[in-house]
Amino acid sequence: MLDLKGFVQHYDWGGKNFIPDLIGVENPANLPFAELWLGTHPKGPSLVTDGTTTMNLATLLDANPALLGSGIRERFDSTLPFLLKVLDVRDMLSIQAHPDKTAAQAGFAAEEAAGIPLEARERVFKDPNDKPEMMLALTDFWLLHGFKSVPEITQSLSATPELSPLLEDFADIKTLYTHIMTLPQDAVNNLLFPLKQRLLDSNLTDKSSPEFWAKRALQTFHNDNGDIDRGICSIFLMNIVYLQPGEAIFQDAGILHAYLEGVNVELMGNSDNVFRGGLTNKHIDVPALLTHISYEHVEPNIHKGWKKDQVETAFPSPFPAFALSVLQPDPDTPWNHHNPDSLEIYLVLKGSVTANGKNKQKGAAFALEANQPLTLKASANAPKAFLVRASVGNNI
Repeated sequence: MLDLKGFVQHYDWGGKNFIPDLIGVENPANLPFAELWLGTHPKGPSLVTDGTTTMNLATLLDANPALLGSGIRERFDSTLPFLLKVLDVRDMLSIQAHPDKTAAQAGFAAEEAAGIPLEARERVFKDPNDKPEMMLALTDFWLLHGFKSVPEITQSLSATPELSPLLEDFADIKTLYTHIMTLPQDAVNNLLFPLKQRLLDSNLTDKSSPEFWAKRALQTFHNDNGDIDRGICSIFLMNIVYLQPGEAIFQDAGILHAYLEGVNVELMGNSDNVFRGGLTNKHIDVPALLTHISYEHVEPNIHKGWKKDQVETAFPSPFPAFALSVLQPDPDTPWNHHNPDSLEIYLVLKGSVTANGKNKQKGAAFALEANQPLTLKASANAPKAFLVRASVGNNI
């Protein structure tokens, strides 16, 4: 069992309290703690610590591939194929999508050949991996997830007088979205300025309405030159999804999405490749986004998980590189587990447990090496324990 220290990403949209409270650190500078990463991605690898020395997890696994297990070594080229995160979304994230494996490999190779530094603002492909995602809500969570149906988009634009002129270009979703995303900026400003005036003067409280999130976006994303972000339009074309704590949703490569508000756990392919189309101060690449997204209607499928036993609730994904579980052990009955094929990562989100006799408090993260047993038991006289487990797909 390897004790892990996660890597924090201080993106502007992050909250100030949840992640510091989780991992037990002060935040005197009031920095945004947006994401906590647990894995081997080169942009933010976890550290393995024994209390006196630390080592990069990726370096340790490269030197000791047997820790990964035969399943990972054979199926994923001896590389940990998943990345576990906690996200605290204070301000809405960009309109975005992620590539599939073929696009990621080709894009990464092209940008490497072009000599674009990995840390360059305009770099799109940070690695050669695809990035499907399973996200589990830890609080009330709101997101945009895929395109609405054609009748729903028609109704949405018809009900928004400032955007109804877009119906003239609505032959299909691809034609409409390409038109919006390639309009000259002056035309975008002319289209959205009346909407901006109306929404900023309105008292909006219904989070199921696109106008609520459009107003928040207008308040959050503004340019000094007065240009209005065309990403506002996407909000009116996409499904607004509400997840209660304990509910999950899967987002495959190519699905347009944006996180709006809340705290979640994400388990994804080991990648940081993002195509952005607006509502961000990061690099926007509209041609890449338009090339790689799916223009099919998406019907949101909310997963409530299935109970494997009294302790474990599984949220299996259709992607073989990862599977997510929630564990809620009790003080009286130990949970016994063995993982023959894959290294797994665990994170204690609430309460405290003993793991193979070692105490793990809230915020503790650890990796269970392949072919090792685990006995989990919740600590008595403590808040109910709540952990997440990340593994490869065939371990669920």
